Amino acid sequence: MNLDDIATRLGVPIEDIDRVHRLAGEHPSAPVPARADAPALLDRLAVRPDDAAEIMAGWPDPDSTQWTPELRWLLDRSIALVRADLGGHEWLPPGPALPRERGPAWRHLYVYTYLALVDVVRGYHRDHGVPDAVSWVTLADLGRNLAIDRRMNREGWSVMQSWLTLHSRGAVYELGRLQHHRGGTAIDLHIPDSGSLTPEAVEASLDEARAFFPRHFPDEHYTSFACGSWLLDPQLREYLPEESNIIRFQRRFELEPYQEPEGLDADVEVVRFVFRTLTTPLDQLPRDTVLQRAVIDHLKAGRHWQWRRGRFPIEPVR
Repeated sequence: MNLDDIATRLGVPIEDIDRVHRLAGEHPSAPVPARADAPALLDRLAVRPDDAAEIMAGWPDPDSTQWTPELRWLLDRSIALVRADLGGHEWLPPGPALPRERGPAWRHLYVYTYLALVDVVRGYHRDHGVPDAVSWVTLADLGRNLAIDRRMNREGWSVMQSWLTLHSRGAVYELGRLQHHRGGTAIDLHIPDSGSLTPEAVEASLDEARAFFPRHFPDEHYTSFACGSWLLDPQLREYLPEESNIIRFQRRFELEPYQEPEGLDADVEVVRFVFRTLTTPLDQLPRDTVLQRAVIDHLKAGRHWQWRRGRFPIEPVR
């Protein structure tokens, strides 16, 4: 098959297939784990039983009729594309968004990409002395994201599949409450959907990072923690009490001048993270918490949320 045929059969733009072909180049792929090993691996990656059952139903066995030549090509080349950037830290879509309603092989192709790279990235972690416990808790973000996507009625995966390539390349590490993203001169902070954002939990995670990166990546020199998030929008102070965890998190940061982010709608992102939906009308969203009511009332008033970036210096571990 040529690239035009692959694009036609997958129902995606030829430009997307050209990109995969170009970035994967002649780089080697990696095998998907054996079916017999999959249940234990999925459990280790915190994949819920309902998601695991779908993944197993679409498993890329050699004799599977679900796996057409074009799907097998895309799986092989998406693995090679991500593996080629091992150690990289930029946003990296592994391939085009697929029509997921066509079955589990289509729906979970990039999950199989992730699973094929587990041993690859764990080898990268070992080379840097990263403890196995940190490796597994970091990589288990797969299960968390699959569960969120299911809760979102399959609306969220196109973003999540790109986000998870950071884990597969050794760019992101989950240290306590926060995820820490290498690159440049700042460690970018991400806030997983994993409980309360208390000052104590945040500080403990920052302390872990202050020790972790000099120990495991001594050639990289970070001067600050940074974050880009709707959580840093100062407008939240109009609605939330001063002692709320979100406002106390905001106070750590010196904000950069506001610039509307290219290709990102802050209103959509706030609704995505607070309500885990992209399509529910405002009048049908729950109003159970102060934050939920704030988001809805702000938007109903014709106002808009902001995606803000801020940073604060890294200080020595106390």
